[in-house]
Amino acid sequence: MILVADASALIALASCNSLSLLDKLFGEVLVPQTVYSEIAKVDKAHSSCLQSYLKGKVRVVDTQRFVYLDAFADAGETEAMLLYKEVSADYLLIDDKRGRKVAKINQIKTIGSVGVLLQAKRAGHIQLIAPLLELIASSPVYISESLINTVLELAGESQQL
Repeated sequence: MILVADASALIALASCNSLSLLDKLFGEVLVPQTVYSEIAKVDKAHSSCLQSYLKGKVRVVDTQRFVYLDAFADAGETEAMLLYKEVSADYLLIDDKRGRKVAKINQIKTIGSVGVLLQAKRAGHIQLIAPLLELIASSPVYISESLINTVLELAGESQQL
């Protein structure tokens, strides 16, 4: 299985030390060069962890291909969708709600960082999601309280953070 990743979801998973789950669940993880450049900046949260994790996973994208976009698409998101199409990926890892809608228009299957945690629990790779969600919530990554509560309920961990 091939997963192409966008920046925000990678940062969320890095914030809870869960990047390795991507390899366990999907096998091959790829990121476009633009996404890598965005998250590997020294001043970015978790940049050294992400640089290390993404070694050998970065791809230059053929930007001559076509995807539908809206007026707010950034370069990383656009290249992630292009790379998804280029390599016939199985999923696009993206957390941005607007970006997910654009991906749907392009018939791109998406999963978010929280969806990865749910899949990992169901597959037996992690025991509890709550502590990981707590780490994400305490990081600069935004995660709504309603999403946290929904995921905890789905995971059978209905306690509140």
